[in-house]
Amino acid sequence: MPSEMAEAIRQLIQDKGISEDSVKQTIENTLKAAYKRTYGTAENAVVRFADDMSDVSIYSRKTIVDGVYDPVTEIELEDALKLSPECEVGDEIDILEDPKKFDRSAVSTGKQTAHQELNESFKDNLYNEYKSKVGEIIIGYYQREHNGNIYVDLGKVEGVLPVKYQSPREKYEKNDRIKALIVDLKRTSNGLQLVLSRSDPNFVRSIVELEVPEVYDKTVEIHKIVRDAGYRTKIAVSATREDVDPVGACVGLKGVRIQNVIRELYGEKIDVLKYDQDPSIFIKNALSPAEVIKVVILDEEKRQALAIVADSQFSLAIGKQGQNVRLANRLCDWSIDVKTEEQAAEMDFSEIETRKAAQNLFKDDEGNNYEEIASISELPGVEERVVEILKAAGIEDIERFVEAVKDGSINNISDLTKTEIEKVSNLINESVEFVDETVDTDDATDETASDDSEEEYFCPECGAKITLDMTHCPVCGVEFEFKEDEEK
Repeated sequence: MPSEMAEAIRQLIQDKGISEDSVKQTIENTLKAAYKRTYGTAENAVVRFADDMSDVSIYSRKTIVDGVYDPVTEIELEDALKLSPECEVGDEIDILEDPKKFDRSAVSTGKQTAHQELNESFKDNLYNEYKSKVGEIIIGYYQREHNGNIYVDLGKVEGVLPVKYQSPREKYEKNDRIKALIVDLKRTSNGLQLVLSRSDPNFVRSIVELEVPEVYDKTVEIHKIVRDAGYRTKIAVSATREDVDPVGACVGLKGVRIQNVIRELYGEKIDVLKYDQDPSIFIKNALSPAEVIKVVILDEEKRQALAIVADSQFSLAIGKQGQNVRLANRLCDWSIDVKTEEQAAEMDFSEIETRKAAQNLFKDDEGNNYEEIASISELPGVEERVVEILKAAGIEDIERFVEAVKDGSINNISDLTKTEIEKVSNLINESVEFVDETVDTDDATDETASDDSEEEYFCPECGAKITLDMTHCPVCGVEFEFKEDEEK
């Protein structure tokens, strides 16, 4: 039959979830605290447990001396021989202590230490158990309300549903079941408190994952969720497989799946729409349930767009107090202006088309903006060795390289071959377009005069400076000849 102590330890482990090692450590610290309170030190206190945890003892470890100076840590040889006939001066001996002889205040100190350590151990275990559950759904029961905050009984711990995380249209009574999202953990004097939310978009995401297997197994992906908690939610979804309809999967047969989500949100309206990389199509979908005739991208950089709808769809597109278009703005991350066909007909789109044409001048065939290349290292396909050699020579940017080729100083870099110089020149010709700065006519009079008097020539292949008496380029080696002007 187990002892009372062993039974108490088992009960602690079962009810509080505290490990056996933690309980043993707590008991040991308790006895040592009482010992220290009685003798002024606990450095020589030794605590031993029975193998079956049925008993625990505390000993005073004392040094055997011939002439005691400190009775707490020392014992006379004569007294020690009564306990162990084989002991000698200098040996250590453990003497059993009776905790019942400790001072009452010492016992009180021990109890307080034990209580504090058990509470801290319990809090730590709870914290470690629930910290990995942040972002998960938990179910509890309405307990009480204080200053608008709702306190929820979650079993081991208490949950709080703050006012700011509540859905404004939801009301609860005592013992009502509450399903919520864990968003944070707080340590309190009584233990641990979970901060809950029913207004977070991730709460809807978790509910949808529970109701829609395709979302849970990633066949259908939720790109973004925006909410006006209690009133309307918009969910943008896409499928990772072509044979799966993402919207249909979320809605379910006859709307069963989405109705379960709506029921959990106490009647909140939910729009499930298809995500599209094309902003025009995505904006059109985001304004559902309104039917959009056309979407005009006003400014792609500023992410401004115009949605044109029929007169009968205008109020539906805007929504009550602008709710629908406001949620669509947040979902797409675009500023959407909604106009009727009649209002759009009165608008001047010529400026918009001109701006688009200007923007397209700086785009490649795939519609991506050209990137400005300034340094040698940014050239596509340039060798790292060449970049390092040029850098060591003080040539990092493209303009400096071109100048070095023109004045011939590039040839002074001994570690750089003519072939490598030619490759870099070709990469520059293929990747970089030089734009001449406009020079004011009045300021350039002297320059023009000097240009007319002395004309310079450059290699058509690599751009190196050449003279009329050359037959080959000194840099790239291309052959050429000069022809006299027939008019001269």
